[in-house]
Amino acid sequence: GLGARNSLRLDAGLCLYGHDIDTTTTPVEAALNWAMQKVRRTGGARAGGFPGASRVLSQLDGTEPLTRKRVGLIALERIPVRDHTELQAPGGEPIGEVTSGLLGPSADKPVAMGYVSPAHSAVGTRLHAMVRGKPVPMEVSAMPFVPNRYFRG
Repeated sequence: GLGARNSLRLDAGLCLYGHDIDTTTTPVEAALNWAMQKVRRTGGARAGGFPGASRVLSQLDGTEPLTRKRVGLIALERIPVRDHTELQAPGGEPIGEVTSGLLGPSADKPVAMGYVSPAHSAVGTRLHAMVRGKPVPMEVSAMPFVPNRYFRG
């Protein structure tokens, strides 16, 4: 059951508490801006008023720069990349870490999520994941990895 849940939520690009988000992660870093009510944002009827509001709102409006950003990753080789795998720029500079990863059954390719520096977070950016001391080529991808097919009738 837990394996099925994990693979489906990763294919959908959803976070798991303790892996992809925790008490040190802001919604802006985790790309969860969509979950923040507009009335709680700067200029809203009830702006702020939640734990960490000053930091989150300043990251949201750009006055405080982000140090990391959650991104989707697709392995360019058929090698699954697991949690806590170091991510490097092509030159070997450490730029982040994988927080969740597996061979996506619905996507039928190795997918992962992780945090990287904002300079390396653009879709299409090539990175390397260090798996057992060897670089595995990865590409930053849009999430979800499998398109939604909701019926809204």
